[in-house]
Amino acid sequence: MAISNISTQQSASFAWQHYYEMTKPKVVLLIAFTALVGMLLSSDGIVPWQPLLFGLLGISLAAASGAVINHIIDQRIDAMMDRTSWRPIPSGHMDTQHAISFALVMGGVSMLLLYFLANPLTALLTFFALIGYAVIYTLYLKRNTPQNIVWGGLAGAAPPLLGWTAITGEVTTEAFLLLLIIFVWTPPHFWPLAIHRRDDYAKADVPMLPVTHGIEFTKQQILIYSIMLLAVSLLPFAIHMSGYLYLVGALLLGCGFIYHAYKLLRSDGREHAMKTFAFSILYLSLLFTLLLADHYLNLLMPGFGVN
Repeated sequence: MAISNISTQQSASFAWQHYYEMTKPKVVLLIAFTALVGMLLSSDGIVPWQPLLFGLLGISLAAASGAVINHIIDQRIDAMMDRTSWRPIPSGHMDTQHAISFALVMGGVSMLLLYFLANPLTALLTFFALIGYAVIYTLYLKRNTPQNIVWGGLAGAAPPLLGWTAITGEVTTEAFLLLLIIFVWTPPHFWPLAIHRRDDYAKADVPMLPVTHGIEFTKQQILIYSIMLLAVSLLPFAIHMSGYLYLVGALLLGCGFIYHAYKLLRSDGREHAMKTFAFSILYLSLLFTLLLADHYLNLLMPGFGVN
């Protein structure tokens, strides 16, 4: 009896681990962080706790729901790719019906939290972002165009704007700029990974840019986008949203991204692709941290660093 109870407990723990894996926790963590930055940047005073707490929870649950829907829709593709064949559904550790129920519960709770404890605008925009990623990108764009990650990235760029609206109840120029930074960042962030996993995508017949246009062309696009990203990242300073601390940091980080993109372009084949991918994650984390640090520095020391 004791052995049977231990086995049951282990099976339950294992099942919850698979539910957790389907939410793509590392991606959700980055989404939650950028949403939190949007919230904190939206106010010059103390951010009210209710929309901050429940807004952040609602946005995170929506992102997790979208991730699970992505697992459900992509299960055939995932089974064909070495990078994703271990995922709970293609590996047989999770059935589709339970995954659908899990996604629907998280999505429903997310909308209720955002509508009643943040504001209806944030709930509506989050719903559009969820549909944009889980349905428009995953079901259509990913399967039909090499520009999938460009236009699909719009939904993934929404979290800081959603965080902003959760606190203010409105979309402003500043909030849109936060979205624009992530929108331009997404292609040079993802394409190095697509280069590294080109054979996987080709085997699964997914028209990622390295598959349809070749690795060298993709490298050129990564460099072009990294230069565009540097320019876009300076816009918060240009509109007086941030000061000199952010300006210096954005310049250094942007030049670092361009350096990695150029090194990738000059390298043989897939060499340096994953290093570029890793730097892109560090870049976004540090850039948004700089936005936050600059914001509070100017609040603590009025006039310091204001352009």
